[in-house]
Amino acid sequence: MKFSLRQIASILHAEIEGDPNLEIHTFASIEEGFPGAITFLGNEKYTPFIYQTRASAVIVDKDFLPNGKIQATLLKVDDPYTAVALLLEQVNKLKVSQKVGIEEPSQIHSSVRMGQNVFIGSFAYLDKDIVIGDEVKIYPNVYIGEGSEIGDNTIIFPNVTIYHGTKIGNNCIIHAGSCIGSDGFGFAPQEDGSFKKIPQTGTVVLEDGVELGANTCIDRATFGQTIIRQGAKLDNLVQLAHNVEIGKNTVIAAQTGIAGSTKLGANCMVGGQVGIVGHLEIADRSMIDAQSGVNKSIKESGKAFRGSPIQPHRQQLKSELLFRKLEEMYNKIRDLEDQIQNLGS
Repeated sequence: MKFSLRQIASILHAEIEGDPNLEIHTFASIEEGFPGAITFLGNEKYTPFIYQTRASAVIVDKDFLPNGKIQATLLKVDDPYTAVALLLEQVNKLKVSQKVGIEEPSQIHSSVRMGQNVFIGSFAYLDKDIVIGDEVKIYPNVYIGEGSEIGDNTIIFPNVTIYHGTKIGNNCIIHAGSCIGSDGFGFAPQEDGSFKKIPQTGTVVLEDGVELGANTCIDRATFGQTIIRQGAKLDNLVQLAHNVEIGKNTVIAAQTGIAGSTKLGANCMVGGQVGIVGHLEIADRSMIDAQSGVNKSIKESGKAFRGSPIQPHRQQLKSELLFRKLEEMYNKIRDLEDQIQNLGS
């Protein structure tokens, strides 16, 4: 697909400095730009490349003032990162929207209700009493269990497994290999040392605008719902246990695991490889550094934490600094002990 810079500028509400009739057919990094590509400058350390890039156009901040000659046409916007995200979103929508219809072979129960302009890839399996909204795209090898609901404009990529009774809202994206609605990890210990399985009778709910990364797993609730609130974004390889609740617009990086019945508030930011134990409450706008271990509730909103177990961010940094000095401190204490012993002899 090709677009003129005039068309792109209208999407981004950008001011053009250069040739508005140039045609763009792809994206590129500013270092590796080439004719026909559009790129962006969002970080000052990449500024030298704007004078060297061969890209046809560069998206820049509206306050950008060059101090040298630039070959590329500039598109000036309020926020280059947001502009690029919007542009990529629009291009992706055009690509995805072209997929319509049902590929064969696929297995679709006669009771399935589908909206308009739905795409279902080959080898997909849709069980009975499923409701599929308008413009939904279901890629090959997807399984959707009985009684599930998929909202409008949702995209489900290949090899996703959605268990029975799952409810997914509008404009969600489920990346390849994810599993939604598998049994929560519930077992009752027995006197003979064995474990009796506790049936997991609840479900999973994804509200509008949720995105799940590849191979993310979300367990169904023991009772009630495991729920991911509107706009939350989960990275690849995230594990949510039964009855977990993720607040609105919270983001969670890869390899994080959250144990059962823990509730995260809205607009939290959780780094990669964080472990959070069960039955906690994490306040709105909490920030948790990568590889932290959360073993207690966070009750005050907007605070940053780090370490395992977590401490307030600044306090943990001080602790880490002291830890690095332990050997030096130990040697000093040992020298002082020797001096004291020598005084007594």
